[in-house]
Amino acid sequence: MYILVVEDDPRVARAVERGLAEEGHRVDRAADGLDGLERAETGVYDLIILDVLLPELDGFTVAKRLRQARVRTPILMLTARDAVADRVRGLDAGADDYLVKPFALAELLARVRAHLRRTEPEGAELLRVGGLTLDLERRRAQRDSRAIDLTAKECELLEYLMRNADHILTKEQIMARVWGYEAEVTSNVVEIYIHYLRDKIDRGFPSPLIRTVRGAGYTLKE
Repeated sequence: MYILVVEDDPRVARAVERGLAEEGHRVDRAADGLDGLERAETGVYDLIILDVLLPELDGFTVAKRLRQARVRTPILMLTARDAVADRVRGLDAGADDYLVKPFALAELLARVRAHLRRTEPEGAELLRVGGLTLDLERRRAQRDSRAIDLTAKECELLEYLMRNADHILTKEQIMARVWGYEAEVTSNVVEIYIHYLRDKIDRGFPSPLIRTVRGAGYTLKE
């Protein structure tokens, strides 16, 4: 899963990032509220871990603006404040859970697992769109009766397209979700991998599944 950690304390941020990475998650970090908001607004993350006391914008404001922008990514809020009024304020701003500092890393990781279980679609290991299926465990796709082998990056890209079938994804969203927010990739790399997928998924079939929306991005639809 792809998780954003918005935390200005480097020691806490490093510990959380290390713990999440050890459980197999991809992690981005932001050290202030404004940077965290801009990253979270892309909608590419599966979970946001958000501190309350941040430079630029506080966590309450970040959560509220994300919900106003209709970003539905689950938010786990971190704070040193243990007052009931503060917890209520955070939940009302749009947070889904609340963890008071200092916290045990094991508890944070357990809460992350719980959130991701709730948001993971049923049958997440096998995705289907029309006659196309994707086996995430074996990293293989099949369209009708044709088996398709995929590289790791092709599999990640196809998974993202299939989970967002019928929705237009911009090149920026694809780069952030598949290559990572900090990765030094260009839109040309996205175009190349879309071409690779089309060659494997659509070649030889009467109707393409992967479509270009001029001036907007790409979509996968029946």
